[in-house]
Amino acid sequence: MLSSTPAVKFTYEDYQHTPDDRRYELLDGELIMAPASNLGHQRIGTQLGWRLAQFVAERGLGEVFFAPCDVVLSNTDVVQPDLLFVSHERAHLLLGGANVLGAPDLVVEILSPSTAGRDRTLKRGLYAKHGVREYWLVDPDARTVMVLRLDGGAFEVVGLYGEGQTMTSPTLEGFTADLNEIFGV
Repeated sequence: MLSSTPAVKFTYEDYQHTPDDRRYELLDGELIMAPASNLGHQRIGTQLGWRLAQFVAERGLGEVFFAPCDVVLSNTDVVQPDLLFVSHERAHLLLGGANVLGAPDLVVEILSPSTAGRDRTLKRGLYAKHGVREYWLVDPDARTVMVLRLDGGAFEVVGLYGEGQTMTSPTLEGFTADLNEIFGV
């Protein structure tokens, strides 16, 4: 007779004991190592992050953080989005000083072959479940940015922007980014 063994779920405490020289995420209790992003991914993150950070700083809206930065959504969900924004209204999430303790206002994931599936499904669901207000999926291959806004507990697509277009954000009113500049066209 076969007995089923319950799956082991790691917790935030377990996660804190992972090696500092490797990047991990904890998704539904599963510890996942995330490889370093390639140079194209880094360039896109730098271009978009710089514009986002400048916009937020000029208007005194809150803070922008770059990966790796732990976002603790629950005891079994710790993510490291490529970029994130925490408004002054959610500044209490930063009081621990070591990481973000809860859902940021905005999360940006730049897709890569090893993470795209999780970013589009599992992480999208986690971000919605925990109350991230806006989620950007940046696709370097398609050269697009999909902007999603939380509505009734689920994300709705509010914009799909491509080369030659200027993206906007419903959460950061007035923010724009020329995608030719972001993707280095």
